[in-house]
Amino acid sequence: MFHEYKWKKIATSLLQGRFLMTKNNLSTFTSESVCSGHPDKICDQIADAILDEVLKQDPRGRCAIECLAANNRLIIAGEIGTSDGVEIDFKKIAREQIKRLGYTDPRFNFSDKSPINVYVGKQSPQIAFGVKKKGAGDQGMMFGFACIETPELMPLAITIAHSLTKRIDQVRIERILPYLKPDGKSQVTVEYKNGVPEKVLQVVIAVPHDEQTKLDQVKQEIYKEVVAPVLEKYGFKIKINDLVVNGTGMWYWGGPASDCGLTGRKIVVDTYGGYARVGGGCFSGKDPTKVDRSGAYAARFLAKNIVAQGLADKAEVRLAYFIGAKKPTMQDVETFGTSKKSQQIILSFMDKILDTSVSGILEGLDLQRPIYLPTAAYGHFGRDEFPWEKIV
Repeated sequence: MFHEYKWKKIATSLLQGRFLMTKNNLSTFTSESVCSGHPDKICDQIADAILDEVLKQDPRGRCAIECLAANNRLIIAGEIGTSDGVEIDFKKIAREQIKRLGYTDPRFNFSDKSPINVYVGKQSPQIAFGVKKKGAGDQGMMFGFACIETPELMPLAITIAHSLTKRIDQVRIERILPYLKPDGKSQVTVEYKNGVPEKVLQVVIAVPHDEQTKLDQVKQEIYKEVVAPVLEKYGFKIKINDLVVNGTGMWYWGGPASDCGLTGRKIVVDTYGGYARVGGGCFSGKDPTKVDRSGAYAARFLAKNIVAQGLADKAEVRLAYFIGAKKPTMQDVETFGTSKKSQQIILSFMDKILDTSVSGILEGLDLQRPIYLPTAAYGHFGRDEFPWEKIV
């Protein structure tokens, strides 16, 4: 149970921060998440499964994979750069992931038996040259964020939304609700009072199910098995009337045949649910020499540790690189008026805990290993199993 909010402390700090409000002022914020079988997430997970296989065979391998999932078809494209002897069976990896995600019924018009086209070439020699010099694999800006709204030091709405989609997948896979099918979404609206999370106003769930199962049964059991226990974990509850399940009244078949999937299209879901800035690039399918990914992880690591160490109640770390750059061209932090120490002390703390050169991030967070498939569903942040979530 998460009844241990330090409400007065949060209210004071947030009143000084981004949400400048008058007494008893109310506002709302909504975030969404998607299940692991969502078409975009199918593509993200295939791309990251390929990346993990590259890094398993060659820890210094480079990878930039994109996937497109559509009606009875999967396309895999991009580039890899590896040492001699590395063999990647793209189709086998993809079929394993599609099967794992529950797409085995041909009635989905997308399954582990669907045709797969592969268009993967070698990495550009110009990019390879820059990476070999321990520089960034591309230009871009990255943002990391943390706040004291949840034990995960993440915004509340996206944290609950991810917990809901993970639980939906769990009750489907474990056949607690055996009529559910792959695919699905959640959406959570939180009400803030004076900048403090006060209550959950509404939860929206979309999930396909057997035609024989009535929507009223789906709603009742989703409320009981998914929504109520997840909200209780964070100290909230809603009435069943505040739960929307399948807003059109029916949803029987999801997946790529109904909604084309694409790698990297859920970057807001992957990060902070719209509560904080996101950078210019997605994560999945990219090896960690690409700062779109590793820079965002470094920024989150820094922001989380600033908040975890009590230096601020809210922090946004900002990084930027150009292709071939060994160090960031921008490194700064914004604490939205919630800092407990001076800006100089916070910046010095950042320098102490992580070298944000490309090689410093790779080594400091130990990123050149096959750890990326689990990131491709339920968000990249707020999950202790990843090295960028560790507290120093």
